[in-house]
Amino acid sequence: MITSGNGKYEVWLKQMEIGDDRLYILGGGEKSHIGGVVICEPNKSPNIIRLKGHYDDVVLEPLAKAACEKYNTNVVAIGGVHIDNASKEEIDKIVENCKELVECI
Repeated sequence: MITSGNGKYEVWLKQMEIGDDRLYILGGGEKSHIGGVVICEPNKSPNIIRLKGHYDDVVLEPLAKAACEKYNTNVVAIGGVHIDNASKEEIDKIVENCKELVECI
């Protein structure tokens, strides 16, 4: 598991290999949850599922795409990060911390 950020801005990413494919689970903030799913296959556009009222696919998509390109395999990224009544600045911190996770893939 890799992490980025501190306190309620901390995000984490777990990776699991399923045969040659990869599964990534993202969580963090005050309450982890499932807010979206992104499925990437090499040389194809990603399939994105956004659960109603959530925008977690915005941070899941770059994770899935980076792993798919790096390992040239199917990738599923699932999860979500939540902070109650988050301000724009707090959301920006979470997004920035998620970008740091992409660099660690």
